[in-house]
Amino acid sequence: MQRRPRIFYERINYLEFYDNHDFINRFRLSKETFRTVLRMIEADIHPPSQRNRAILAPCKLYMMLRYLATGSFLLTVADFTGVSESSACRYIHQVCRAIARHRSKFIYFSKNAVDMRKVVCGFYSRSRFPRVVGAVDCTHIKIQSPGGDNAETFRNRKGYFSINTQCICNPSLKIMDIVARWPGSCHDQIIFDNSSIKHKFETGVIKGYLLGDGGYEVKPYLMTPLLNPTTRSQQLYNESQIRTRNAIERCFGVLKRRFPVLSKGITASLVNTQAIIVACAIIHNICIDMHDDLPNDAFQHEGYDNMDIAEDNHQNENVIGVVRGRQERDILIRDHFANLN
Repeated sequence: MQRRPRIFYERINYLEFYDNHDFINRFRLSKETFRTVLRMIEADIHPPSQRNRAILAPCKLYMMLRYLATGSFLLTVADFTGVSESSACRYIHQVCRAIARHRSKFIYFSKNAVDMRKVVCGFYSRSRFPRVVGAVDCTHIKIQSPGGDNAETFRNRKGYFSINTQCICNPSLKIMDIVARWPGSCHDQIIFDNSSIKHKFETGVIKGYLLGDGGYEVKPYLMTPLLNPTTRSQQLYNESQIRTRNAIERCFGVLKRRFPVLSKGITASLVNTQAIIVACAIIHNICIDMHDDLPNDAFQHEGYDNMDIAEDNHQNENVIGVVRGRQERDILIRDHFANLN
């Protein structure tokens, strides 16, 4: 058999080829943000030599961002960046893991009183809910079947395979905590109960209120909507809680529209899938810090700008240990919302 001739494809420097507007639409972040991310991980992904048309760090980052921006087949990403399909697969995951290793630098709760005060004031300005330090919820990231004996645990209530990912965000939609390891069949409350962030709230390391939907149990630090509000103050509480909590829904909307691969589905191993999810969250936070504009199509997601205040009817308070949470919620309604006009 005659050996197939080796083909070398052209590799374009897209920083020079596109203006900033077209660059954002294709890679979901600005040129300056691209350079920031590249400087952060360049030492981890730089090829060991320059021989034999080695794939350089910028090209690796191009293909990773293009994959996140389209969620398309790896062959399409490979053709776009001028590499083979196997190289695209290998280096997309290499770059995602390199970015994910910087998680602690970009995903964290405010570390000082001044920054925490800004978060509290930002949430209060939305709908006058006091002492809020974060909004918590879970979203399903679609994946392919992982196979094996436990594959069906990843099938969620909507019928597809997913990772149920918990996030906590601040009023500017930055992600302050993320848990991306639970199968889609797990309930939001189970994920929260087994997270380190719950321990930090219960031990007083983080002080203030988290806002969650009716799927969570009310706690002294976790405020959920009332199931049947009767008085005017209870109605004000519910409206304020749901409007303020809407930040996490908008955060998910922006995140999934910035990186459509999270909506279309990730076809990778579980370990690589987790790295992709965390990498998306990190780049999302960097884009907010860099004041990047959203791509033109990122305003069309149903979660973005959704101000529906209808109550979640999945309230689950028939559990021992929520009495103090109910008492704290009643005190908050009596002392704060009863005095609002």
